[in-house]
Amino acid sequence: MRNKLRFIFLLWFAPTFATHSASAQLKTRNVVLIVSDGLRWQEIFTGADPNLMDDKHGGIWAKPETLRKDFWNDDPSVRRHMLFPFLWGTVAKQGQIFGNQNKGSVAHVTNGMLTGHPDPRIDSNEFGLNPNTTVFEWMNHFPEFHGHVAAYATWDVFKNIFNEPRSHIVLQCGWDLPEKGKLTPKQELLNELYRTTTRLDDEDVWDSFLQVPLLEYVKSAHPRLLFVGYGETDNWAHAGRYDLVLESAHQFDAFVKQLWDTMQAMPEYRGQTTFIITTDHGRGSGLEEWKEHGVEEKGSENIWIAVMGPDTEALGERTNIDAVTQSQIAATTAKFLGKDFRQGSAEAVPALPGLIAGSASNAASAKR
Repeated sequence: MRNKLRFIFLLWFAPTFATHSASAQLKTRNVVLIVSDGLRWQEIFTGADPNLMDDKHGGIWAKPETLRKDFWNDDPSVRRHMLFPFLWGTVAKQGQIFGNQNKGSVAHVTNGMLTGHPDPRIDSNEFGLNPNTTVFEWMNHFPEFHGHVAAYATWDVFKNIFNEPRSHIVLQCGWDLPEKGKLTPKQELLNELYRTTTRLDDEDVWDSFLQVPLLEYVKSAHPRLLFVGYGETDNWAHAGRYDLVLESAHQFDAFVKQLWDTMQAMPEYRGQTTFIITTDHGRGSGLEEWKEHGVEEKGSENIWIAVMGPDTEALGERTNIDAVTQSQIAATTAKFLGKDFRQGSAEAVPALPGLIAGSASNAASAKR
């Protein structure tokens, strides 16, 4: 299960805290970066893979007819909506989505999702504390964001990626008990579930367990920059259970909708929040290769990126455009909040082009 290399998003950072506004008059005051671990672009753009909906290649335990009823249609555009109703019914209509290679849109892993540039020294999940600074830590130094930057993730290693001892951002990762202090009965129950539930993986808590304290934190603390990392889509793929990959991908879509609806119901977020939704890496595309990923697994370099918010031009599914990269997400995150991350990290690549309505970046090339 854990014989895998997730792509760590790291970069050396020179501690300069610029006050320059990257984009004037933006409506966005809050950004949420959401990652579903190892969720392939193939499922995002074409839905369930017909070659994996059986026991031989997909390892399914569910009855094939049940799986087909929930996730199958001969039309790829219909079945992708069946799998991701919020992504295709709301995000793609109100925002933009990159990465459908069948339509001339390519999104690549370059590492540096959180930092804008990779660090070649980091070549293992066991590296330890990140010596570099993420855009989240950088943003936390600005007075208007300090104390309002947080990361909630199922994967325990994010404590090292965000360098918990140094960054001082709010972190809830892995199986650490989510509730502290004087607890309500609901909070006590959640902690008890964390303590007593049999673990599929010692480093990854269940997505549903993370969702509960995440929503409570948003309601009570009102973070302005938030990272959310869900892990089940990767874990079930490594386990060879394609039926559970589909179920967890479908539930991931529902969790994102629930978070969006919760925030849009709050005056602090309504009409002034941008979601960036993506994955950390792809994986293989063969009958066995879909279970794995890494530098030796062809296809792992292909990802997808979706963006929706009050400043994002509603261009929908992007087609026939220059390639975009994972490393552009860091500068994009800061840009929506009116900051230029490249003033803090000269090596960071520019933000994704064509997102902000009326922005000069619409005419810029994204090729990296």
